[in-house]
Amino acid sequence: MRKIVYWIPSILWMGIIFYSSSTPYEEQNVQPLLGEYFNLQWLAPYLEGISFTYDQNMVSIATHGVEGFIEFFIRKGAHVGVFLVLTLLLNLGLAQHKVKHPMMAAWLLTVFYAIADELHQGITPNRTPYIGDVILDAIGGLAGLSLIYFIRKRSRKKSMEFK
Repeated sequence: MRKIVYWIPSILWMGIIFYSSSTPYEEQNVQPLLGEYFNLQWLAPYLEGISFTYDQNMVSIATHGVEGFIEFFIRKGAHVGVFLVLTLLLNLGLAQHKVKHPMMAAWLLTVFYAIADELHQGITPNRTPYIGDVILDAIGGLAGLSLIYFIRKRSRKKSMEFK
Protein backbone atom coordinates (compact mmCIF):
# COMPACT_ATOMS: atom_id res chain seq x y z
CA MET A 1 0.00 0.00 0.00
CA ARG A 2 2.84 2.43 0.83
CA LYS A 3 4.36 2.11 -2.64
CA ILE A 4 1.09 3.19 -4.25
CA VAL A 5 1.35 6.59 -2.54
CA TYR A 6 4.41 7.34 -4.68
CA TRP A 7 2.27 7.04 -7.82
CA ILE A 8 -0.30 9.64 -6.75
CA PRO A 9 1.78 12.68 -7.86
CA SER A 10 2.34 11.12 -11.31
CA ILE A 11 -1.34 10.35 -11.75
CA LEU A 12 -2.38 13.83 -10.63
CA TRP A 13 0.19 15.43 -12.95
CA MET A 14 -1.02 13.34 -15.89
CA GLY A 15 -4.55 14.46 -15.05
CA ILE A 16 -3.43 18.10 -15.21
CA ILE A 17 -1.79 17.46 -18.60
CA PHE A 18 -4.96 15.73 -19.83
CA TYR A 19 -7.12 18.62 -18.66
CA SER A 20 -4.82 21.14 -20.33
CA SER A 21 -4.93 19.19 -23.59
CA SER A 22 -8.72 19.13 -23.38
CA THR A 23 -8.88 22.91 -23.29
CA PRO A 24 -9.33 24.70 -26.63
CA TYR A 25 -6.55 27.08 -27.61
CA GLU A 26 -8.73 30.18 -27.19
CA GLU A 27 -9.08 29.45 -23.48
CA GLN A 28 -5.30 29.08 -23.07
CA ASN A 29 -4.23 32.04 -25.21
CA VAL A 30 -2.01 34.28 -23.06
CA GLN A 31 -1.48 36.95 -25.72
CA PRO A 32 -4.19 39.25 -24.34
CA LEU A 33 -2.69 38.90 -20.85
CA LEU A 34 0.80 39.69 -22.16
CA GLY A 35 -0.49 42.72 -24.06
CA GLU A 36 -2.54 44.02 -21.16
CA TYR A 37 0.06 43.75 -18.40
CA PHE A 38 3.37 44.08 -20.24
CA ASN A 39 4.57 46.55 -22.85
CA LEU A 40 6.61 44.17 -24.98
CA GLN A 41 6.90 46.38 -28.05
CA TRP A 42 10.42 47.40 -27.06
CA LEU A 43 11.46 43.82 -27.94
CA ALA A 44 10.34 44.13 -31.56
CA PRO A 45 13.60 45.55 -32.94
CA TYR A 46 15.56 42.74 -31.28
CA LEU A 47 13.25 39.96 -32.44
CA GLU A 48 12.19 41.11 -35.91
CA GLY A 49 15.12 39.37 -37.61
CA ILE A 50 14.16 36.00 -36.13
CA SER A 51 11.87 33.75 -38.12
CA PHE A 52 11.51 30.01 -38.53
CA THR A 53 9.02 27.37 -39.55
CA TYR A 54 7.27 25.22 -36.96
CA ASP A 55 4.56 22.74 -37.97
CA GLN A 56 4.57 24.19 -41.50
CA ASN A 57 3.81 27.69 -40.17
CA MET A 58 6.13 30.67 -40.19
CA VAL A 59 6.84 31.97 -36.69
CA SER A 60 8.03 35.57 -36.54
CA ILE A 61 7.11 39.01 -35.25
CA ALA A 62 5.57 39.74 -38.66
CA THR A 63 3.25 36.71 -38.51
CA HIS A 64 2.46 36.59 -34.78
CA GLY A 65 3.17 40.02 -33.36
CA VAL A 66 5.40 40.45 -30.33
CA GLU A 67 2.89 38.91 -27.89
CA GLY A 68 2.24 35.93 -30.17
CA PHE A 69 5.95 35.38 -30.70
CA ILE A 70 6.62 35.41 -26.95
CA GLU A 71 3.59 33.18 -26.32
CA PHE A 72 4.97 30.63 -28.80
CA PHE A 73 8.10 30.23 -26.67
CA ILE A 74 6.08 30.15 -23.44
CA ARG A 75 3.92 27.33 -24.83
CA LYS A 76 6.88 25.33 -26.15
CA GLY A 77 8.80 25.89 -22.92
CA ALA A 78 5.76 24.60 -21.06
CA HIS A 79 5.97 21.37 -23.08
CA VAL A 80 9.55 20.88 -21.94
CA GLY A 81 8.87 21.83 -18.32
CA VAL A 82 5.67 19.84 -17.88
CA PHE A 83 7.18 16.64 -19.23
CA LEU A 84 10.40 17.19 -17.27
CA VAL A 85 8.26 17.14 -14.12
CA LEU A 86 6.35 14.08 -15.34
CA THR A 87 9.62 12.18 -15.79
CA LEU A 88 10.72 13.12 -12.27
CA LEU A 89 7.41 11.98 -10.79
CA LEU A 90 7.34 8.72 -12.76
CA ASN A 91 10.89 8.00 -11.67
CA LEU A 92 9.82 8.55 -8.07
CA GLY A 93 7.06 5.96 -8.45
CA LEU A 94 9.20 3.47 -10.35
CA ALA A 95 12.10 3.75 -7.91
CA GLN A 96 9.88 2.29 -5.19
CA HIS A 97 9.57 -0.94 -7.16
CA LYS A 98 12.23 -3.33 -8.27
CA VAL A 99 12.42 -1.93 -11.78
CA LYS A 100 15.82 -2.62 -13.31
CA HIS A 101 16.22 0.78 -15.00
CA PRO A 102 13.70 3.17 -13.43
CA MET A 103 15.11 6.26 -15.14
CA MET A 104 14.82 4.73 -18.62
CA ALA A 105 11.37 3.35 -17.81
CA ALA A 106 10.29 6.81 -16.57
CA TRP A 107 11.49 8.42 -19.79
CA LEU A 108 9.79 5.82 -22.00
CA LEU A 109 6.51 6.21 -20.09
CA THR A 110 6.85 9.99 -20.50
CA VAL A 111 7.28 9.64 -24.27
CA PHE A 112 4.33 7.25 -24.52
CA TYR A 113 2.19 9.69 -22.54
CA ALA A 114 3.36 12.56 -24.77
CA ILE A 115 2.25 10.60 -27.84
CA ALA A 116 -1.13 9.84 -26.22
CA ASP A 117 -1.43 13.51 -25.26
CA GLU A 118 -0.90 14.65 -28.85
CA LEU A 119 -3.42 12.10 -30.12
CA HIS A 120 -5.87 13.40 -27.53
CA GLN A 121 -5.32 16.94 -28.84
CA GLY A 122 -6.41 15.66 -32.24
CA ILE A 123 -9.97 15.31 -30.94
CA THR A 124 -9.96 18.58 -28.98
CA PRO A 125 -11.55 21.60 -30.70
CA ASN A 126 -9.01 24.04 -32.21
CA ARG A 127 -6.06 21.86 -31.19
CA THR A 128 -3.91 19.78 -33.49
CA PRO A 129 -1.48 16.95 -32.79
CA TYR A 130 2.10 17.55 -33.89
CA ILE A 131 5.12 15.24 -33.67
CA GLY A 132 7.36 18.25 -32.97
CA ASP A 133 5.59 18.71 -29.64
CA VAL A 134 6.27 15.06 -28.77
CA ILE A 135 9.95 15.71 -29.49
CA LEU A 136 9.88 18.72 -27.15
CA ASP A 137 8.17 16.59 -24.51
CA ALA A 138 10.85 13.90 -24.92
CA ILE A 139 13.56 16.55 -24.56
CA GLY A 140 11.86 17.68 -21.34
CA GLY A 141 11.97 14.08 -20.16
CA LEU A 142 15.68 13.87 -20.98
CA ALA A 143 16.25 17.09 -19.04
CA GLY A 144 14.47 15.43 -16.11
CA LEU A 145 16.77 12.42 -16.38
CA SER A 146 19.78 14.73 -16.43
CA LEU A 147 18.53 16.45 -13.32
CA ILE A 148 18.08 13.12 -11.54
CA TYR A 149 21.56 12.01 -12.63
CA PHE A 150 23.28 15.19 -11.42
CA ILE A 151 21.39 15.22 -8.11
CA ARG A 152 22.34 11.59 -7.48
CA LYS A 153 25.95 12.21 -8.48
CA ARG A 154 26.18 15.23 -6.20
CA SER A 155 24.58 13.42 -3.25
CA ARG A 156 26.97 10.47 -3.71
CA LYS A 157 29.91 12.87 -3.79
CA LYS A 158 28.73 14.54 -0.57
CA SER A 159 28.19 11.19 1.15
CA MET A 160 31.74 10.17 0.18
CA GLU A 161 33.07 13.38 1.77
CA PHE A 162 31.52 12.42 5.12
CA LYS A 163 33.04 8.92 5.22
